Amino acid sequence: MTGSAALNEADSPATALGPTALILGAFSAVTAWAFLIPFSLLAGALAVTFGAMGVHYARKGTGRLWSAAAGATLGTVGVIGTATLVWAMS
Repeated sequence: MTGSAALNEADSPATALGPTALILGAFSAVTAWAFLIPFSLLAGALAVTFGAMGVHYARKGTGRLWSAAAGATLGTVGVIGTATLVWAMS
């Protein structure tokens, strides 16, 4: 074997937190107005959580800050949108 098996910061699972938060946040923001309320709330909560963790690790140098922050923001928009929709229907 000529390749090195040493771990690199790019091999960390923390690098996937930002893109995962971005995808879940976009799903949450879109489905908030399509009356898929349980999925929107779950995806939004996960997006905010993964986005916050992604921002934490990105500030330490692992992962991308923009995708984690955008995912957390979209997740927040999805959760607030769903809460507003449920409140307006009640």
